[in-house]
Amino acid sequence: MTYSFRAAAALVAAILIAAPAAAHEYKLGNLEIDHPWSRATLPGAKVAAGYLIVKNGGTEPDRLVAVGAEIAGKGEIHEMSMKDGVMIMRPVAGGIEIPAGGEIKLEPGSFHLMFMDLKAPAVAGEKFPGSLTFEKAGTVEVEFAVEKAGGADHSAHGG
Repeated sequence: MTYSFRAAAALVAAILIAAPAAAHEYKLGNLEIDHPWSRATLPGAKVAAGYLIVKNGGTEPDRLVAVGAEIAGKGEIHEMSMKDGVMIMRPVAGGIEIPAGGEIKLEPGSFHLMFMDLKAPAVAGEKFPGSLTFEKAGTVEVEFAVEKAGGADHSAHGG
C-alpha cells in the first residue's frame, strides 16, 4: 500500500512539474505570452515565422519592440495586409502595442514575427530559444515550439 501511495505521489508531482512546460506560457510583469510557435522550414530556407498571443493584464499599454531567435541572424515584427488585391508583408515600425487589459495575436496572415538569415532549420517536434523585448516590461526568454510545415493553424490556441 505504501509503495502505491509513493508511486501515485511521484506521478502527481511529475505532472505538476511538467504542467507549466506543457502549457507553454510565459509571464513578464503584467504580460502573459501564450504558446510561441513556428512552422518547420523547408531545406535551404533562409526565413521562418513566429506566432504567439500576448495578453496585458495591466492598467497601462505596453509595446512589443524587438524579437530574436537563436536560429536566426535577425528578427523583426511584421504585418501582412491586402492592398489592391495583393498581399503585402512589411516590418512594423515602432513595434506593436498591447492595450491595457487587452491582447494581441500574432498569427498567420496578420501580425507575426520574422526570423531571417537562418543559421539552423526549424525542425518539427523541436523547440528553439528566442526572446521578446517589450518597451516597459523588458525582455523575456521563450521557446518556440516547431510544428510540421503546412500544419494546423494555432492562431486560436489559448484564446
